[in-house]
Amino acid sequence: MTNTTVELEQLLMQRSLTDAELQTAADSAADFRILPDATVIKIGGQSIIDRGRSAVYPLVDEIVTARKSHKLLIGTGAGTRARHLYSIAAGLNLPAGVLSQLGASVADQNAAMLGQLLAKHGISAVEGAGLSAVPLYLAEVNAVVFSGMPPYGLWMRPPTEGVIPPYRTDAGCFLLAEQFGCKAMIYVKDEDGLYTANPKTSKNATFIPQISVDEMKAKGLHDSILEFPVLDLLQTAHHIRQVQIVNGLIPGNLTRALAGEHVGTLITAN
Repeated sequence: MTNTTVELEQLLMQRSLTDAELQTAADSAADFRILPDATVIKIGGQSIIDRGRSAVYPLVDEIVTARKSHKLLIGTGAGTRARHLYSIAAGLNLPAGVLSQLGASVADQNAAMLGQLLAKHGISAVEGAGLSAVPLYLAEVNAVVFSGMPPYGLWMRPPTEGVIPPYRTDAGCFLLAEQFGCKAMIYVKDEDGLYTANPKTSKNATFIPQISVDEMKAKGLHDSILEFPVLDLLQTAHHIRQVQIVNGLIPGNLTRALAGEHVGTLITAN
């Protein structure tokens, strides 16, 4: 047992878990990267899956090809059906924790559908408890599908305003990538990346190829492409220090991103 470990153990027995000296000692212990060769891909619910066959089938083919040379954890978003549920539940004055459970049910459905499309290629969908088997899936077929909604449920942190759960599928996929110590986090959406305004409604929107979290916040873009909490998670992460956003409606974009190419937008922690 090293001196650092002995010191940390002594502090843990004697101090509050929020003690500054204890926090410093704990921070000196490096995190173990569980799946350092894997990449997490988040497939947008509204942007990709809700578009149906025309958007999903080409992406399925690209995933099947990409997994020959990449280890992939494929998370699914919730999309339009979740937004409809949120609208009804919010109108009933239900809390964020209940909305979180409802949103999770839709992300689960999307994971199940994507898993069935990939089943003939040996790629399975796993539920929350099945995440412990992810290393086996990656070792055998290099890919696995999971629901992107984090399992907070009734334990969801209340938002500062309203009742929409602040930690949804963008955050859930990021947290999985960070906690497994994966090498990259890629968001597959229906835009080329981040713009200065919504390109669907603004003709003057300008594409931004790379930007930091602080720059996004300074420009008021912090809630324009990813869920706002993801940016704060990115700045405190140990392993995932940037995320990439690509347009999954353009064939080959995902493959290029997996190969390390700067396609789409890179959002960096610093």
